[in-house]
Amino acid sequence: MPKITHRKKRLSSFKLIVLGFAGVIVLGALILMLPFSSTAGVVTPFHEALFTSTSAVCVTGLVVQDTGSYWSAFGQTVILLLIQIGGLGVVTVAALFAMLSGRKISLMQRSTMQDAISAPKVGGIVRLTRFIVRGTFLIELIGMIVMLPTFCGNYGIKGIWMAAFHSVSAFCNAGFDILGTAENKYPSLTGYIGNPAINITIMLLIIVGGIGFLTWDDIYTNKWHFKKYRMQSKVILVTTAILIIAPAVFFFFCDFTGLPLAERILASLFQSVTPRTAGFNTADLSAMTGSSKAIMTLLMLVGGSPGSTAGGMKTTTLAVLILSAFSVCRKKDDAEVCGRRIDGSAVKNAAAVAVMYFLLFFVGGIVISTAEGLPLSTCLYETASAVGTVGLTLGITPQLGVLSQLILIVLMYLGRVGGLTLIYAAVSNKNHSGAKLPLEKITVG
Repeated sequence: MPKITHRKKRLSSFKLIVLGFAGVIVLGALILMLPFSSTAGVVTPFHEALFTSTSAVCVTGLVVQDTGSYWSAFGQTVILLLIQIGGLGVVTVAALFAMLSGRKISLMQRSTMQDAISAPKVGGIVRLTRFIVRGTFLIELIGMIVMLPTFCGNYGIKGIWMAAFHSVSAFCNAGFDILGTAENKYPSLTGYIGNPAINITIMLLIIVGGIGFLTWDDIYTNKWHFKKYRMQSKVILVTTAILIIAPAVFFFFCDFTGLPLAERILASLFQSVTPRTAGFNTADLSAMTGSSKAIMTLLMLVGGSPGSTAGGMKTTTLAVLILSAFSVCRKKDDAEVCGRRIDGSAVKNAAAVAVMYFLLFFVGGIVISTAEGLPLSTCLYETASAVGTVGLTLGITPQLGVLSQLILIVLMYLGRVGGLTLIYAAVSNKNHSGAKLPLEKITVG
């Protein structure tokens, strides 16, 4: 009788990441359903708890219940933990616990960690993960300390929790706030539109969290020697700067004309930074011009950078597509950046990711508009916010029906892990001649 052997199937890195996010979301929803998670001591309906948990883990910020007035201190703590897990990444958090317990990290686990943070190679991945975790907690601590005087001045001892919560929420690009009250729900940071300490600190936390962990490593290692940076880091930093400055100038001249100059500058910059998956706002978004809302919608779809706390289709995806378009106009076979050619697979992946996000954005908006009888432009703003894992809203999300809320849940989840699907399904790490830039140096999705 021949011996029958059964090979143990191992989940791919992609499946581990996707299932990890789903597991944390469901667990978070079940905890948030408990009576002591809400201030009223009632059981929260599952779809509302699921929406909140998904929004937190996917670092989005869209809510159906005001975080500050509806959830208890315990509920807010659970939400903050979910935000931190979602920002760092489920795999990174699991690796952290493994390292703290003294367990040896296997080659397969290292490979999964590499995929999770879009690292170029497996070598040094444990060191990089330690650097990411330490850097995250240090930056969040600094952000908390800077905001402490303002929040403690307004809320007393409770200001410590306020500063900690908003520092983590900003760095993880989540956009959750706990400033709401029963009388004033969903205020975000509108009460601090003229406060430089809160504005500048939140903006810096959002930017630092959104540029990507590998870019941190480049800045930490090479300091001001920009020429020594990885090509991906150069593309990320230049694209990020353009996506902040250009919209801010537009907002300055088209919106906030009734504000004093200093507040107008802060408001313009803040509303330019926050659509890049952060979700905070210091101004009334519904009062902004239609052109400004359209620009914010595009910024929400672009999002942050690979291997960061941010979502969206990523700055590198946009950069690769624009560079590819320029190459077509110049009748060149390959897209180039800084004299180096970008591999064709990177362009294909960028196009695939962009198409996926725009399809989800349009289809979701059309379905919600039809189901709710709301203007399509308003619904598209919400779906861009969901699929880009941003959290900005024109105020319709809490009033949506269960079906529309479920659509936003799916969009938030796919927006957080969907780009990974395309990358892990179609990666080629072959080296190319002719000084081509390999895919792992320009990661998209």
